[in-house]
Formats: sequence, C-alpha cells, structure tokens
Amino acid sequence: MSVSTHGLRLKNTSNWFRNIVELLSAMRFAIALLTVICIASIIGTVLKQQEPYNNYINQFGPFWAEVFAKIGLFTVYSAWWFLLILLFLVISTSLCVARNTPQILRDLHNFKEHLREQSFKAFAHNASWRMACTPANAAAHIQQAFAGMGWKTKTQERQGGTFIAAKAGGSHKLGYIAAHGAIVLVCIGGLLDGDMLTRAQMWLGNKVVFTGGGMIADVPASSRLPANNMAFRANLLVAEGQTAGTAILQQPTGVLLQELPFAIELKKFVVEHYSTGMPKLFASDIIIHDKQTNEKTVARVEVNHPVTYKGINIFQSSFDDGGSRVKLQSVSVAAGGKSIELEGTIGGASALINTANDTEKLTLEYTALRVLNVETFGKKDLRNVGPSITYKLRDAAGQAREFHNYMLPIQFADNETPLHLVGVRDTPDQPFRYWRIPSDDKGGIEGFLRLNQAVQSTATTQAAIQRYLVKASDPAKPEMRAALQTSAERVMLLFAKDGLQGIADFLEKNVPEDQRVKTSEVLIRILNGVLYELAQAPTTEGIAASLNDKPDWLNLAVLALSDAKAYPAPMIFQLKDFTQVQASVFQVTKAPGQTIVYTGAILLIIGVFFMLFVRERRVWVWVQPNTDKACEAAASAHISMAYATNRKTMQSDQEFERIKEQLREVI
Repeated sequence: MSVSTHGLRLKNTSNWFRNIVELLSAMRFAIALLTVICIASIIGTVLKQQEPYNNYINQFGPFWAEVFAKIGLFTVYSAWWFLLILLFLVISTSLCVARNTPQILRDLHNFKEHLREQSFKAFAHNASWRMACTPANAAAHIQQAFAGMGWKTKTQERQGGTFIAAKAGGSHKLGYIAAHGAIVLVCIGGLLDGDMLTRAQMWLGNKVVFTGGGMIADVPASSRLPANNMAFRANLLVAEGQTAGTAILQQPTGVLLQELPFAIELKKFVVEHYSTGMPKLFASDIIIHDKQTNEKTVARVEVNHPVTYKGINIFQSSFDDGGSRVKLQSVSVAAGGKSIELEGTIGGASALINTANDTEKLTLEYTALRVLNVETFGKKDLRNVGPSITYKLRDAAGQAREFHNYMLPIQFADNETPLHLVGVRDTPDQPFRYWRIPSDDKGGIEGFLRLNQAVQSTATTQAAIQRYLVKASDPAKPEMRAALQTSAERVMLLFAKDGLQGIADFLEKNVPEDQRVKTSEVLIRILNGVLYELAQAPTTEGIAASLNDKPDWLNLAVLALSDAKAYPAPMIFQLKDFTQVQASVFQVTKAPGQTIVYTGAILLIIGVFFMLFVRERRVWVWVQPNTDKACEAAASAHISMAYATNRKTMQSDQEFERIKEQLREVI
C-alpha cells in the first residue's frame, strides 16, 4: 500500500470546511509542522532558556533582546506559537491516521487474488516450470509448502487452473499506525506537561506574573498557583535546617509561585568527591511534611534518583549557597589606605567607605562562596585550589563591578612562586580577568602591595635609585653615573605611570627600530635593579625573603606591577574565614503527560521496527495442466510464479530463489 500525501476528502460538506480538513489531514502539512518544531527545538537547545532578561540584553543588545523576547525565543517550549503548532500537529497526524487506517486494515486481509496470470511477466521476479504430477496435487503441495514457511495463502479456482495467493510480513503496515499514533501521543503528552495549563490559568483564572521583589510571603494570591494544579515544573530552594513549601515558576518577565501539598525540610546536603576534587555525588537528606495529614516522610534525593510524593517528582537539580557567613579583610592597593575587616552573609551587603580617600561611599555585596574549586593544570592534572569568594563593589551611582578572589595562593608548577589570583569583570557576560600577584614570604599579598605603593612614591623611588647607582656605577666615572641616573629616573617614571606598556611606547617613539631590542634589555635591567632595591627597603617588609628563596619572584612582580594599572578598585578583599551553609535546589514536577509520552515512545520504537525490519512479501502461483505436447509425462502441471515485496533489497533476490527452489522440490 502506498500512503497518499493528499488530505482527507469529505463529501456533502461546505467547500471551506472541506478544504480546511483536507489541508490539516495532508501528510505534507504534518511534515511542514514537524520541520518547524525541529527548527524551534534546535533554537531552544542552543539558546539558554528562561535566563534572567538582563543576561539576554548583555548578550544580544536591547533591540534584539526585545525582538527575541516578543517572539518567545527565550521560552521556546512554552511559547504560544510552539504550543499551537503542537496542537495542529496532533490534529493533522490524527486525521492522517484516520484517513489511512481503514485502508491499512483492509490490506491486512487482502491477498490480491484477483491478479491476472498474464501480468506475471511484468514482475521483476517471475519464473515458470513443470511438475510431474496432476495440477490438483501440485496446488495442494504448494499450499503445504507455503504453510511450512509460515505464509498465509488463499486459493481461487479459475477456468483452466488454480490461482494461489500467498503473503507474509503484512504486519509492517501496522508500523505506520503505531509510528503516527506515537507522534500524536508524544505531542499530547508535551501539551499536558508543557506550559499550556499554566497559561490557561493566566488567561482564564486571572493569574498574573509577579514582577516585583521582596519575600515570598509578599507575593499576592493572583500570582500563586493552587496546590492541585494539574501540571507544573518549578524550582524550590531549601537551605540546610530550613523548610520550604512554595516553588517558583520562572517566567520571562517575572515569576509565578506554585503552592505544594507538602513542605520539604533539608536536613543535610551531601557532596562526595573523587581524589582529584571532582564531585561524584550530590544528594539531599530531606523530610517531607504533608500539609494535610502532618505526616513526615524521610527520603534521600540524588541526581538521577528522584523521589515521588503524591504524584509530584522531586529531582536534585543543583545546589546553591544557603546563607554562608564569611569574614573578609581588605588590603589597600593605593598608598595610605587602611585595612578593615568585614563580616557578612552570602546574599547580603555591607556599606563602607573607600579607605584611600575616606570620602567615597561603597557597597560590598556578598555574591557567592565556593569552598571547592577544581582547576585543570595540563591535560589530566585536576587540582582543588581551595575556597574563593565572589563579591560586587558598587559605587554611590549604582555602578558595580564583580570580583572573584581565591583564598589561597596557587602554585602552577614546581619550584615556582605561588600566585594569588584576583579576578574582576565589568559585566556578567564577560569572563573574569585575573591579576596574578606573587605571594610574599608570609604567603600573602601585603608585601607586594607595599612594593606597588613604593613604586608610586617619588621619594622612596629616588632613594632606591641612589642605592642602585652605588652598586651599578663606578664613582670614578661621574658622567656615566649621571647618564645611568637619568635612565633610571626615566624608566621608573614611565613604569610608575603606564607599566611595561609605557616603556614600550617610549621605545617605539624615541629609539630607532634596529636599536630597540638592545635598548629595551638595558632598560629592563635597570628597572629590575631599582625594583630589587625597593624590595630591600624597610617599607616593603615581607618580600625580601621571597627574593632570596624564589628566583622568579622579581620577574613575576614586574608583570604584576605593570598589570596593577588596570585594576579598577582601590582595595582587595581577601577571604579570611567562613562558615558554609549549603542549600539544595530541587526541581518539583507534576507531569500527567509523562505516562502518555512514555507510551508514545514505546509505540514509536515498535512502529519504526515494523516499518524498517518487517518486509511485506507476496507470491502468486498459477497452476494449470501442462499443454506442451512434447512432454512425455502422462500427468504433469505447468507452474507460473511471481514475487513482489514492498522494499527491494539484496535479500529479495535471495528469498525469491529460495522460495522458487522450495516450491519446485515439494514433489
């Protein structure tokens, strides 16, 4: 049977209704809808869904972010047009199945026994031979042979002989019904488990998206969905030792709250790690408190091992900070700044004054605490480099930069000076840029920052230059000493103002190209000499031992001093101590269409199997008395045979030869 691509053609109806039904039931229309869904699914996979709107503005700009939001690209699977296409696909595929199923069922019982024997020659596989028996015996033996091969047969007595129609693999046509029915079931399940029911409540139940801020208790009833909601997919954050029973449905412009028939108490969040520091298990030990019966149920939720309670699945989605307490200490980058200590809670903020000028008002926002940071050193070297703190420093105008500082110095290679990584970025969509500060002999950054302040001090620098001249020049040659002093003062002035880039710009403007390499080597040697003297001064206590123990310390310090010009904050906040409080993020889902989708998936597998691996084969045999007068047999029959299959393969030729030999050998 060939499935037609035109639609269902009704009779005795109006033209417009007949045309609509024919369009909806056409296979070409269903394929077009499926193509659009596939394209939309690709967009939904590539583009992160249900992110905060500001993230999309940073990524695409205000204009395109608004355009994409209007057409629902940030919430593809719950967009009205996506749900509408799913609905039309259900209708179209259902009509396709309704149109073709009767014909398929009729074909299951159709042996096509009315085929004329004269048409056998038109088949690609046909044969004829004689058998030394009566036609009646030949027909009986052929039927027995087909029965032994598992074929169904139908015999028709005609004038001049016996016509035998046999078939096998007719069930492959059921694969069409199963596969198309599976599409209908999957789409129906998707509609039920999607955002359609939530949108229906917003359209018909006067529910509105909450766009404000504050506590969950402040959200009005108009933005809360009832506990008996038929379908939802929401997130629930619970800190250790706390209980929560209201989940959040993230919407493009705000949130909706989903009331749950129970509350979840998080006793402990469990995370286990491999020896490399990579996590191998996330789990939450919880107590489920039933709001109606006050019954308590103890359970553990693990990744890929959800807990189901009252038809609601509780998944371990991720984890977050539950309000960890941190202690930070500031270190001033500029000269004259004071060190201060702050204590706060992740998610909170502290007001402070810029210690460099004692006038600028700043706000320190505690963003995140990470106790473990697994970084890659080389291809297979994974190492936990310890805790880190992320915070934002906001000025009085409301402008903020985000900082990410590691608590401990990191040693990138053996026998190298450990480096403190101090990260900064201007917007959330940017990666952090890290200022690499060499650790001093006390394991901190205070010694380096004192060196940085000394470089900015003219008096301290002049004293270091004089000590350098004593060691690097000959007192008997005052003219050379004067030239060296001039060069030292110039290189330190350039370095203090613009770092190594200032020296490079000076060379490009004032030194011929063929002499730049040699001149730069001389200037860098002078720079290192003066910096060495600065590091030996009492005002830079804390790095003298580093110069002796770590030969690479001074080179790393030169690079870090140069990068200091790009650091935008007056102070660095270091993590000194913390008390971690974990929180679990659960995804709570109620999916009535889940069983329907699973049924559709199984049905799709069955349908595809039947369509791909079950071949319909038909054989027609015409048995008649032998009319060849040259034949010496007193009783003989002439056999004609034709073979056809719905899908021609290499096996078709082999099967035809095998059937022909079996039929010829039955007597």
